Amino acid sequence: MAGDTEITPGMQRYIDRNNAYLAKRDRYIRDVVKKQRFDTIAVHGLYTMEDALEDYQGSIIEPIFMSTSQAYRDSDEMAAALAYLIPTWCYSRIANPSTYYYEWTLALLEGYGFDGETSCVSTSSGMAAIMTAVQPFLVHTRNDVREPRNFVATAQCYGGTFQQFNVRLAQERAIECRWVVDSTNLDEWASKIDENTRFLYGELPSNPGLGFFDIAAVAALAHEHHLPLIVDATVATPALMRPICHGADIVVHSATKTLTTSGFGVCGAVIARKGLVTNIPNDALKNDFALYTKYLPNRDYGPNLHPMQAILSLNDMRTLRSKVDMMSRSTMKVAQFLQKHPKVESVEYLGLPDHPRHELASKYMWLVDAEYDEQYGKPVNRYGHLMSFCVKGGAGQARVAFDGLQRIWRATDLGRIKSVATIPAISTHQQQGEEGRKLAHIPPNMVRLCVGGEHPDDVIRDLDQALHRVK
Repeated sequence: MAGDTEITPGMQRYIDRNNAYLAKRDRYIRDVVKKQRFDTIAVHGLYTMEDALEDYQGSIIEPIFMSTSQAYRDSDEMAAALAYLIPTWCYSRIANPSTYYYEWTLALLEGYGFDGETSCVSTSSGMAAIMTAVQPFLVHTRNDVREPRNFVATAQCYGGTFQQFNVRLAQERAIECRWVVDSTNLDEWASKIDENTRFLYGELPSNPGLGFFDIAAVAALAHEHHLPLIVDATVATPALMRPICHGADIVVHSATKTLTTSGFGVCGAVIARKGLVTNIPNDALKNDFALYTKYLPNRDYGPNLHPMQAILSLNDMRTLRSKVDMMSRSTMKVAQFLQKHPKVESVEYLGLPDHPRHELASKYMWLVDAEYDEQYGKPVNRYGHLMSFCVKGGAGQARVAFDGLQRIWRATDLGRIKSVATIPAISTHQQQGEEGRKLAHIPPNMVRLCVGGEHPDDVIRDLDQALHRVK
């Protein structure tokens, strides 16, 4: 990324010193971190006792760097840094030490069990993460030839994703989005791909309909056409599913949700494997997508994360595995209750054995490191905190039950430590219209429920009293 920068002897000294630092960090990752269990990585990331004692006055928790910019020792160091020849943060719109710690930890968690290398770029929200992940593949020219562009995506996705793809890209920029209605049908995916396709994109489990697909099969299809597979794994988190281990190239997260649970702020992340597959002739993008987007496109678009939010989110992630396990077990109990309730028409939860995508989800959704857990001692499937159910009597009666909730919060959020419910047709998926909701299988009487950390009996009690209001 140095461009036309002339490297002076002074710059070279800084480059050599920082190359030694990077080599030391790589050895630490290889010899120490990669041998640790998931929970240890979530707690410590790459923040070491040596960092704390030598640089940060012994602070056990990663410091929050509130400064907008970095000072340099001299012009040689500044020149090397701004040419991206040495690690730098220069300006907090581009990078910051606090966001680095957040990114390093997420890259390690998403890459847990993966033989290759992963890297991460933080973003100010989940929507910014999606934009960061897809925009570099939508450049108007390849090989200096202007051409039409399209991409293939699952219709079952978050409403904001639908709007970004359907309105911002398709309507405003004439970049065609080809929706896959049945994401379990590999032939449907294949039928949408042509010479102008730039990437495949899928959300799983999808919000709110619990759509799912065979990651390995879709990744193989994408790679046959020299395309990357981008996966939104917000609901599962790396505690339950790590798509890169199954062939995906890029994973996006609205870290606001399940990764953090506290609800203290909005943040996102893009994690990519190094050496991804693409038909875009850009070696920097292929070799390290996250670093490329951080230092170039996102430098100019400005969607990166605030340092305070980076540390708040990082702190939330330290107990990710245990929280997701607890919330998954509670959600299973709630789903089983709702499945038998006389006022409930249907229940969508991947953990239910009779769910049409249960077997497929069971192939990929496993509680990480359960086999090393004293409580389990063997691999254990877990299916997350997200479920939905349809109330008998149509949209009006769904509102009656929804308005009757007393302990479960009525809000558009998900992944909170507090249970939250919404009606997608009037909230998260309202803007995509009736036709778009039909495409995504979102009926007007659907209630999306995200079960939190409360005792499941209390969640069930609240649902029961609310459903008894239905006529």
